Amino acid sequence: MTNLNSKFSKQDVLDMLDSRGMAQQDLFARARKVRSEYFGDQSFVRGVIELTNQCRVNCSYCPMRRDNTRENNTFYLGADEILTAATEIRKLGIRVVFFQGGEVPQTTGLLAEVIPQIKDLFHGDVEILLNIGIKPEKEYALLRNCGADSVILKYETSDPALHELHRGESLQPRIDCIHILQSLGFKTGSGTIVGLPGQTLDMLADDVLLSRSLELDMTSGSPFLPAPDTPLHENAPGDLETSLNTIAAFRITSPQTLIPSVSALERLMPGGQRRGLDAGANVLTINFTPEQRLKDYLIYGKNRYLVRADHVKNILADAGLKNPVSTS
Repeated sequence: MTNLNSKFSKQDVLDMLDSRGMAQQDLFARARKVRSEYFGDQSFVRGVIELTNQCRVNCSYCPMRRDNTRENNTFYLGADEILTAATEIRKLGIRVVFFQGGEVPQTTGLLAEVIPQIKDLFHGDVEILLNIGIKPEKEYALLRNCGADSVILKYETSDPALHELHRGESLQPRIDCIHILQSLGFKTGSGTIVGLPGQTLDMLADDVLLSRSLELDMTSGSPFLPAPDTPLHENAPGDLETSLNTIAAFRITSPQTLIPSVSALERLMPGGQRRGLDAGANVLTINFTPEQRLKDYLIYGKNRYLVRADHVKNILADAGLKNPVSTS
């Protein structure tokens, strides 16, 4: 097996990120080999339920930013809607219920109500994964006690100045919150936006090294997608090849982590998610947000790629990875 204590310099990571042509193919082959050493041909599928499009933060890249609240059709899912969606996830044999939403206080009480019910629905055989932003330690402790297992809190960029520029907040509280989550017993995840305006390859290499140093259970590299109604709507999207190289670099430097091939890759190019698996990813997420709410969850604007079960089954089969989704 690959040695978890292997040392990687920034130059090592930069070489990975800058790979093209045969060097890139060799990089991807190395990443797949590492994935196989740790996970065999196993893959992981999550079912995501998007709780709300409200957010207190004013990120420059997100259409659900605070300044857009008055113009957006706002929503909060109710407990009944959530349980209906969770039932659909269970029917497909998926055992990870992934809650995602803007960073607002209201999600704490809602999740505290529904998590025990979902645990009962799955007879305990389910992982509850949260991606709901920074919350006070006591609120995350409450959710842990209710049955939440894992939390993703993306740093987005490890460069403090770039982070503050695009999020209007300091990076350090997010890093501190990751450490708090780990102390509470959560499995933790984080990750970067590849191609965020102002980001350099040197910064991206620091992102890869930060994920490694945080000893995460999950890490991701998602390409920047310019979205309407944001200050960055006229910027170019993140580069697909660099995004794929970032996945491979994460796999090689943090081999034991779960790494998603995100829907934004498919938005950049049809077949992008399949290429993410080729670069070493081993996680896919199927959307179970109620149909009537989908148009209002504006993570990349209204024209996002919605991942469905058939798509996941097809690309996992093509990649030679086991499919944990029920075919019934």
